[in-house]
Amino acid sequence: MLKRILSLTVIFSSLFVTSAFAEVSEETAYILNSFLFLVSGFLVMLMALGFCLLESGMVTSKSVSAIAAKNIGLYSISGIMFWLVGYNLAYGIPEGGYIGSFTTWTDGSALADGYSASSDWFFQMVFCAATASIVSGTLAERIKIWPFFLFAAILTGIIYPIEMGWQWGGGWLSTAGFSDFAGSTLVHGAGGAAALAGAIVLGPRLGRYDQGGKLVPFASSSIPLATAGTFLLWFGWFGFNGGSQLAMGTFDDINAVGTIYINTNLAAAGGVMTAAIVTRLWKGKTDIIMMLNGALGGLVAITAEPLAPTPGLAIFIGAAGGVVVVFGTSLLNSLKIDDVVGAIPVHLFAGILGTLVVPLSNGDTNFGAQFLGTASIVAFVFIISFVIWTVMKMTIGIRLSDEAQKEGTDIVETGVTAYSIRD
Repeated sequence: MLKRILSLTVIFSSLFVTSAFAEVSEETAYILNSFLFLVSGFLVMLMALGFCLLESGMVTSKSVSAIAAKNIGLYSISGIMFWLVGYNLAYGIPEGGYIGSFTTWTDGSALADGYSASSDWFFQMVFCAATASIVSGTLAERIKIWPFFLFAAILTGIIYPIEMGWQWGGGWLSTAGFSDFAGSTLVHGAGGAAALAGAIVLGPRLGRYDQGGKLVPFASSSIPLATAGTFLLWFGWFGFNGGSQLAMGTFDDINAVGTIYINTNLAAAGGVMTAAIVTRLWKGKTDIIMMLNGALGGLVAITAEPLAPTPGLAIFIGAAGGVVVVFGTSLLNSLKIDDVVGAIPVHLFAGILGTLVVPLSNGDTNFGAQFLGTASIVAFVFIISFVIWTVMKMTIGIRLSDEAQKEGTDIVETGVTAYSIRD
């Protein structure tokens, strides 16, 4: 009896192992790939909450409600604009081309595509929203809400989809050999470039720099809130990078997703601890804000290539992102460019770094193509954004008055105070 049981166990085990590693059917692969898009998409959607909490914690107590309004507004605008025109501007582009079509997205799902068209739309849309979220924090506490909403509509409906299509839509950068796995430059560098243009045109917050140009510290409303936002962004990044594998219907694909998760996590950890060490050695204090942004800088840096690096290299790339964030923040303050949450060093500077170092681990890329793609995208987004911000400044106005800034954007822009503020 025992021999029969052992024999049946061996037979069952062999059948299980054979089927486990067999190629799945076309329909099963379609389901698994679509599932990856959907699950990763709602992880990336949680990053919208992460941005909101991070920004809410970093601004002063009289600007928190306005931050909440901006973040839920920009996410909604992104969804509408990416459906209305953005998706087809990016994916309707001819091979090697520069721009797609100004048409509305429609669901054209087909089994032969390997995934549901609607799942792909959702996944790409939340990336689009993340780009606009980057701009929000930089310009906080002195920008009017509705001009910001107008810019968000242009960014998510036109600017981002065009440059995104250059690579992910099979456009001219794709054919030139440029590589950006999950968007260190396509998403984060672009958002950072738009934020930099806005910060220059808008100017710093009232009283941010004294007459001698020295930085005047502003008290953050809640460091625990900013920390919670950072952890949520870190969590959502697994969907951001892991989902960009774009498939999990094969043995190799699902293993790749696991590797991406590990490298993503290690890069963030490297960014945190490097920022902590650098600030301690440089300033004599362990700066928690730099640690939070160090995590994000490490995440941004690894996003261009989270699959190919070894774990050790992933930590190094994340650490480099943390260094860039610390010194990039100091550089901006020396130039009197007021970035409330540090989004420009995190997303633009670390994004450029991460994209340029892709050839260190990915032998199919070269530094020339990486430089071409990075420079083209950053220049395109910065110049177009600078023009738009300038035109809006000269026409409808984008900056709150000094009196409004003293009173607080919560009261002036939303009429709702987040905290009870005592004189």
